Amino acid sequence: MPPASDEVSAPGLPATDDGFVPLFARLVAATPERIFARFGEHALTFGALDQRSAALADWLCRNGVRPGDRVALMLRNGETALAAMLAIARIGAIWVPVNTQAVGDNLAYVLAHSAPRIVIAESDLIPVIAACGADLLSVVMVEVVALPSGQQATASSSAAASVGCDAPFAIMYTSGTTGRPKGVLVSHRMLRLAGEAAALVSGARDGDVLYVWEPLFHIGGAQMMVLPLIRSVTLIIAERFSASRFWADISASGATHMHFLGGILQILLKQLPSPLDRGHGVRIAWGGGCPKEVWRPFEERFGVAIRECYGMTECSSFTTANLDGPVGSIGKPLPWFDVTLVDDVGRPVTPGERGEMVVRERLPGALTRGYFNDPEATARALSNGAFHTGDLAAADAAGNLYFHGRMTDSVRVRGENVTAAEVEDVARKHPAIEDCVMIGVAADVGEAAIKLFVKPKAGMSLRPRELSEWLAARLARYQQPRYIAVVQEFERTPSQRIMKHKLSRRTDDAWDAEIHKA
Repeated sequence: MPPASDEVSAPGLPATDDGFVPLFARLVAATPERIFARFGEHALTFGALDQRSAALADWLCRNGVRPGDRVALMLRNGETALAAMLAIARIGAIWVPVNTQAVGDNLAYVLAHSAPRIVIAESDLIPVIAACGADLLSVVMVEVVALPSGQQATASSSAAASVGCDAPFAIMYTSGTTGRPKGVLVSHRMLRLAGEAAALVSGARDGDVLYVWEPLFHIGGAQMMVLPLIRSVTLIIAERFSASRFWADISASGATHMHFLGGILQILLKQLPSPLDRGHGVRIAWGGGCPKEVWRPFEERFGVAIRECYGMTECSSFTTANLDGPVGSIGKPLPWFDVTLVDDVGRPVTPGERGEMVVRERLPGALTRGYFNDPEATARALSNGAFHTGDLAAADAAGNLYFHGRMTDSVRVRGENVTAAEVEDVARKHPAIEDCVMIGVAADVGEAAIKLFVKPKAGMSLRPRELSEWLAARLARYQQPRYIAVVQEFERTPSQRIMKHKLSRRTDDAWDAEIHKA
């Protein structure tokens, strides 16, 4: 039997008018020695984080940063990244998180589009920035080693008092799994709500320890900064996700909760069995993207309870949560949102019918006010106060929602619409596949053909012909991939989602079922 999930009652609308910085200031005054986070063996207290962030806030002010100015951080997980985020918030500046793996055109685009006053980066990433091609003549570049250590500071937490809760805290560029990223405007209130939702979905209780593998430059990592402010919990902040070391790190940290996104659960299930599968203290695995067929096997193998949710950066990170609903559901809207499923012309669909998820706020300020310097994208996404997610879902008679992928993540084959999720979910069940992804490519006849990329499980071989025959017994003819490409690794976003827009659309670099027909 799977473990029992912690019971959590859905709250009403939380009071978020003070954002999150004043919460931090009150806790510093009350419990400065309380541990905020651990980085390996290093424990960071509230008092030490306050001192470090105040020194950085003071340094930013001395270097000309004013409220509303943008400060880009290209930093790996660590105390400096956490303190710098807080410092930027304290003075009312705007944080621009930059993926530490970004290079070339994508990096140049983010820096040029956000136009920061200062860029602070790891020392080894300064040459990467210099080589990306962005015009940085008017930008101050600072190596992280040049920042103050935090012993003396004149900045005060009271500096945040004049920053409105709906003022922008960050411009967070979406991962760009299907195209060029957009800069989502995230307010102080939105990040506070993200933390409130994280507490709700995870069921975190006082004394719990939460393992954070996501980068702090991603909303999934950034939102965790709020959790110790509303629950008496400790964060364990890892450098990055590692499937091979995951359970060893979890066990050593004493974590009670783990977060998942994308294909994390599938990747962990594909690892070889180990005594560490149950040699840990994790009660809850919480996050978004757990396929129905993975849910129970993961719970039973690792002895944890799955807590599923759905969200987007534009909607304060979380939109729905499955607190007590059926396996496979993304749950029901959080108290500060309403969700409607609509068809192509905006009419509500009936139970069981798929429709686009359209989100409206019950708490003003819970939705983004748009994309930075992108009025066209803002107008497409926001209409009459509602956010159009571009995601498909269906609801059962009880109102439980079921996610069915992106509206644009589908291919029309022989007159039939084929969503990537329905092909990928079947392919992932193959015993030799660790992960896979489907895209549409040009077809000789008809609208498109299906190309499937597969990554074999470590130590296992995968023959395209045998895989094609295996899939043929499990997929309708129009769903079957014509092209199969075996890869050693996928290029991923910080949240471990595969970057589909970087996959090859060629048809001459993959096994072709039409050519190899028996």
